[in-house]
Amino acid sequence: MITRRSVIAAGAAGSAALGLAACGGGGSSTSGGSDGGAAVDGEGKTITLWIMQGTNAKADAYIEELKTAFTEQTGATLDVQVQPWDGAHDKFVTAMSGGTGPDVAEVGTTWVPEFADAGGLDTLTADISDAGLQDGLIQGLVDAVTLDGEMYGMPWYAGVRSILGNREILDAAGVNQQPSSWEDLLAMIEALKAHDPNLIPFPVPGASLFAMMPFVWGAGGKIAEESGGAWKAAINTPESVEGLTWYSDLALKHNSSTAAASTWKETDSLAAFQQGQVAMFVTGSWVPATIKADNPELHEKLVAFTIPAKDNAIAPSFLGGSALARFADCEEPELAFALIQLMTTGEFATKWAQETNFFPGEQKALDEVIAAGDDLTKVFAQQMTEAGTTVPVTPAWGQIEGKKTMSTLLGTILGGTPVQQAADAAAAEMDEIFAAAK
Repeated sequence: MITRRSVIAAGAAGSAALGLAACGGGGSSTSGGSDGGAAVDGEGKTITLWIMQGTNAKADAYIEELKTAFTEQTGATLDVQVQPWDGAHDKFVTAMSGGTGPDVAEVGTTWVPEFADAGGLDTLTADISDAGLQDGLIQGLVDAVTLDGEMYGMPWYAGVRSILGNREILDAAGVNQQPSSWEDLLAMIEALKAHDPNLIPFPVPGASLFAMMPFVWGAGGKIAEESGGAWKAAINTPESVEGLTWYSDLALKHNSSTAAASTWKETDSLAAFQQGQVAMFVTGSWVPATIKADNPELHEKLVAFTIPAKDNAIAPSFLGGSALARFADCEEPELAFALIQLMTTGEFATKWAQETNFFPGEQKALDEVIAAGDDLTKVFAQQMTEAGTTVPVTPAWGQIEGKKTMSTLLGTILGGTPVQQAADAAAAEMDEIFAAAK
């Protein structure tokens, strides 16, 4: 594998390495603070921005306001190009290898390490430090965009998963309270089963990696771990297997779920919940707003809990979303970072979060969203700030995603494969990918 370091050192070109060398933007001297943005003279210049389609239903209005603010601040013109998520990964790779990309782009947090390692993204570490922003960001998102000690993206927005329940159903069963451990969660499930045997107390969706992972992490397990620069799978360690076993046993031994849920995605759990078939389920922080739009009456009945760990009330939960990254062949690095800072801090960060029902990556903006939110918002925010985490920060993760190594693991277990055997198979596949990526 050709890494970012070898690309830059050798001046290599080609699609395997994305053929890029950094434009030197990491040493720029932007300034301005988290509300003012950077003071950069961009008169007569144009910055191109790619953002992804569908996240914000009010994107047109947001974009026009952003263009105006950016021009007022820098004098530069902002060219915003909205891109579909479908096929986006390959489009980014093609743009990076051919030098046809934008100056700034929205990049999914799990893609950042891959693109950075290949040389396609410019480090933002110095820019973020010079702007005084490094201590005001959500740590889980910082971790997701950091490779070899350098930040290759500025956290923009993210979501996290917690438990959402129907207060009316939980009250009737006498279990409307935050579970402080797995034992408490199981007691809630048993009470719900006793109250209404026809109800699905807590579905275990077999196709949802990120509903499963809090139970692996909550047992002290990991997907993989790094040692001396090398990654090795850890999903088959005793701690990880304990989490996988406990979570799958909810369906296999405790009847908390339905057999059909072995192939469910999170959207299937949501649909069943909206139909009154499910008492509580693991879902994203953006979902309450969806329910409110579809069924305001049900929204009034919602209650949220953090996902418990084995022995405490909050387990790590995947914190995923998007960062804003500067392409490595950007010719105006200071101007590009001025745009990144404008979008990810202050007014525009808060506005985007409120319009999309995601959380901002800046703590100050997050505090504003929490203050304006309800009790549901506060629970999801607690899960995010206290226990938000990420997948292994390695360029190989994209290949693991592509092979569906982890996303099919639970379905295999629910289909009858012993937990250790299924975990060993997943670990072996991951280790092959890690070895090939060296």
